[in-house]
Amino acid sequence: MAGLARSVAAAILLLSMTTFGFAANKVIIILDASGSMWAQIDGKPKLEIARESLRTVLQSVPADDEIGFMAYGHREKGSCDDIQLIVPPQAGSASAITDAADSLKFLGKTPLTAAVKQAAEALKYTEDKATVVLITDGLETCDGDPCALGRELEASGVDFTADVVGFGLTADEGKQIACLADNTGGKYIQASDERALQEALAETVAAPSPAPAPEPAPTPAPEPAKPEFNFMPTAVLAEGGDPVIDGNAWEVYKAKSDGTRGDSVTTEYGAYKANLEPGEYVIVARDGEAKVEQKVKIEAGQVAKPLFTLNAGTLVIHPRPSAGADVVDGAAVVIDYPSADNPATYYGTTKTVLPAGDEKVTVTIGQGVVSETIPLAAGKTVEKDIIVGVGHVVANAYYTAGGDKADGSGIGFKIVKAKKKIDGTRDEVTYAYGPDSKFDLPPDDYVLIATVDLAVVEQPFNVKVGEFQDVKVTMNAGVLAITAPGASKIEIFETKKDINGNRKSLGYAYDQKYQAAIPAGDYAVVSEKSDNSSKEGTVTVKAGERAELTVQ
Repeated sequence: MAGLARSVAAAILLLSMTTFGFAANKVIIILDASGSMWAQIDGKPKLEIARESLRTVLQSVPADDEIGFMAYGHREKGSCDDIQLIVPPQAGSASAITDAADSLKFLGKTPLTAAVKQAAEALKYTEDKATVVLITDGLETCDGDPCALGRELEASGVDFTADVVGFGLTADEGKQIACLADNTGGKYIQASDERALQEALAETVAAPSPAPAPEPAPTPAPEPAKPEFNFMPTAVLAEGGDPVIDGNAWEVYKAKSDGTRGDSVTTEYGAYKANLEPGEYVIVARDGEAKVEQKVKIEAGQVAKPLFTLNAGTLVIHPRPSAGADVVDGAAVVIDYPSADNPATYYGTTKTVLPAGDEKVTVTIGQGVVSETIPLAAGKTVEKDIIVGVGHVVANAYYTAGGDKADGSGIGFKIVKAKKKIDGTRDEVTYAYGPDSKFDLPPDDYVLIATVDLAVVEQPFNVKVGEFQDVKVTMNAGVLAITAPGASKIEIFETKKDINGNRKSLGYAYDQKYQAAIPAGDYAVVSEKSDNSSKEGTVTVKAGERAELTVQ
């Protein structure tokens, strides 16, 4: 795992060498923050590898280089427009970029083509030399054409280059985006494992010319034998507990004169042994949400074996809608643990290491929310079912009782509380669209308001914990299909006039054809032409049947 993290860091460092160090241009790093970055390589989420690699590489970038940072897919799950230039290109931006990367949420799509285009425009690529470094673990998911974009940017740019790091992509997947780099004179780096990275380095970096042979140095005096390792830390959840060797992390920093963290040296995982240069360090031991740090001094010829006590336990949560029901994988589990800056959110069955103390766990399934406070002692494991207490409802609309199910467009379901407020309105609970709409609801009396085009029907129902039910709403409606050749507008009216002689308009379309579900009954249909002339026809719609009318 550590090797892979270093490999990805080396890949990014390669790009920093080929663009940052030797070209007097501005650079924007684009990081893929789509949901696929939660996938793991050797037990470590790819997003964490990317964050740590950025932190390591940016420390080696000269302070006067103007580096910017852009991300996509970090704010909305299904949006192809979720692209943001978070840090504009500027000198000394390393800290701002690493802070921005650490705060990203990884949940959206992969609009990589649009992101590269926006980055190029932000760099004024048609006026100045510009470089974009794209780090992605997936292919375009928003209908963009990276190959065509590469040709466009190369043709219209002053000196534009796009370097692409394919993070965890297969060779075939890499070929689909390598054209973006090839078409702009950039490099494509395959960062799937250390061996592949070495091959990429061999293909893209020319070996330096050999330097003149130095004068022979005097033979140094023999040094005393060094131990194989001079730093061998141990982490435990509680005093006297077994060492933690799986899923944990070690962060090594140079110590400043005041004892605080200085430059990062490395981040390693699991059981850790190392040879560190003599000096003072700050070591951070992490496991899950628990961490502890201490200052360690490395002395020549001696082995440091510090012990890190995390004072933490393991919490396992099984979110269930009702007692005995299966775990809901989509259930949101928010754990507000002691000393948390921001409560952590998980989904489905959750197992994590937390600082000892009272853990406030909030589970949400549909519209049901429940919170519990669970005491957790250091070194202990607590496994608990949390019952949210909801029933499951599937809603459908039918034109007639026992007839066809409405399954086209224009179908919507809104759920409100059955009990009216003092002003006669009801509290809205939730809504959904389309057939087979699903709801998880706390026990209560509700009203389902079903809409199919112009037909609207209310149906009360009751929810009990653990109950599964199909709510079938009979719309008592048919389908009216209207054709009006040459019309600019078609409008449907009730045939009965009110006391003022006006008829109620039910729906209209600016077209020569109009089709909609409508309650059974008699209707008048008016077609209007662009010359303000109009024609009228009448029609009777029967429940569960299709009525066709031509007005001309």
